Amino acid sequence: MPSSGAHSSPVSETIHSLIVCNQCDLLLKVTLLEPGGKAACGRCGNVLYRSQPDGLRRSLVFALTSAVLFLIANAFPIVTIGSSGLTNSTTLIEAVYRLILDGLPSIAILVFVTTFLMPLLEIMALIFLLLPVRLGRTPPGLSLAFRLIHLVKPWAMIEVFMMGLLVTITKLNAFASVSPDIALGSFVLLMISLTLAVVNFDAHYFWNQIATIKESEVGQ
Repeated sequence: MPSSGAHSSPVSETIHSLIVCNQCDLLLKVTLLEPGGKAACGRCGNVLYRSQPDGLRRSLVFALTSAVLFLIANAFPIVTIGSSGLTNSTTLIEAVYRLILDGLPSIAILVFVTTFLMPLLEIMALIFLLLPVRLGRTPPGLSLAFRLIHLVKPWAMIEVFMMGLLVTITKLNAFASVSPDIALGSFVLLMISLTLAVVNFDAHYFWNQIATIKESEVGQ
């Protein structure tokens, strides 16, 4: 049985029912929304949170899908280039290694960080947060993993890599035969899947779920 100290005080309940607009710092009261609805700041119109009861489940599904696509995209060649009877294919990691051999370590590091390391960290952080919540548990290192998602997001630039790759393929077609491999399609699907995982990650509902899980753990 929970002790009397386990119950929230009126002051605590009041604090948890308030939200601060991250654009104009206006203090507002949290209100219940209909599924699919959104709450906006009355001063600046910034969207504070949305009602996506199924958003975390969808985010987890897309995050797990992204993990599979990430493995495929980095395990297989991106394109195969043929010229004068010779063919050559390369994976992303091999391309990074070749950039280093060609005396371009700064570009190699940039490609590795933005198209491999940061997307990997983002996918892992999403799964690390969402899978335990789906199982009714509080993720360990919760605050660190949550901050990690927002830290790596600006540096995960798969879409920029894809645009550059498509431009390169177009130019190479003028004097060589360039055929896409399985990794190229996987990168396109990864870009879409990871975007959907982030879009469906409802931070407001996530923290509500964490609070519910913690209350149930205290009550046990």
